[in-house]
Amino acid sequence: MRIVILGLSLSSSWGNGHATTYRALVEALHARGHEVAFLERDVPWYAENRDLDRSPHCDLHFYQTLDDLAALRPTITAADAVVLGSYVPEGVRVAEHLLAVAEGPVAFYDIDTPVTLAKLEAGDHEYLTPALIPRFDLYLSFSGGAALEALVGRWGARLARPLYCGVDAERYRPLALGKRWDMGYLGTYSADRQPALERLLLEPARRLPERRFVVAGPQYPRGIDWPANVERIEHVPPTGHAAFYGALRFALNVTRAAMIEAGHSPSVRLFEAAACGVPILTDRWTGIEDFFAPERELRIVDDTAMVVETLGGMAAERARAMGAAGRERVLRDHTASRRAEELERSLAVAAGR
Repeated sequence: MRIVILGLSLSSSWGNGHATTYRALVEALHARGHEVAFLERDVPWYAENRDLDRSPHCDLHFYQTLDDLAALRPTITAADAVVLGSYVPEGVRVAEHLLAVAEGPVAFYDIDTPVTLAKLEAGDHEYLTPALIPRFDLYLSFSGGAALEALVGRWGARLARPLYCGVDAERYRPLALGKRWDMGYLGTYSADRQPALERLLLEPARRLPERRFVVAGPQYPRGIDWPANVERIEHVPPTGHAAFYGALRFALNVTRAAMIEAGHSPSVRLFEAAACGVPILTDRWTGIEDFFAPERELRIVDDTAMVVETLGGMAAERARAMGAAGRERVLRDHTASRRAEELERSLAVAAGR
């Protein structure tokens, strides 16, 4: 198939989780024999922090205006399927253009479904309107469960299917490194994640001054009270993710409030850390057991005390076994290759309808 994807970013992983998701998916589609073109709005904040100028797995095109996008019409019309991602700048106008010129099925890939649904309820149409949803042949959602029901029942999606984030398990793999930190978190600052980060990492750090912690990611505001034993790293590019995770005794997963409320919304960072074989501590959300088995493949921690107890009380052998089991689960259920297969099936259904 010839597939065109218009996404937030493939070229820059700075401040977003979309890039690594798209990179893994595009590579998997290429490996399965598909021709992929990725169209990305050339915006300053990603252009200044670009860590991928070209891809061996797809044709990467940058456009600066909607007129530039119109010039790419031959690429779009030649595609067997077109996929538009969430948070694309001027996404509503881009969607209108795609629906007008595409000859194959047009899908919307929402890597932010709970946030999108909250925006729609609030009348915020930053990148999607209610009127557009029934016009897509397929709505792909990184959230399952009740979100899929809402997309069909509340918003009129013709066909809603889950397409969870996946991971390249060759790039994200265990590395034989010394453990530099007892626990770490990798993620861009988000105000609604910060209370959980405070509860599950910063407060444990204060209670365990002899332990070492790390928080990596951009956009954290000044004024946060970082304990002395918490190291801050502004940005870790994807090429450094496996080494970052490999230097942790435990990785912390923290979920945005909207994702917790919706449930069934696993972060790409969750799969990436698990693929690296590091044992994971995560906050609680509905549906997590559909992706990993609690206490065997990861541990759910509800409060500071549970984190403190785990860091001091879990035997190293058990932690290693948990990390290994988490990677095995990723290899079975959560690779980018698996997601590419799921995308193929969903697009085939959409085309048939």
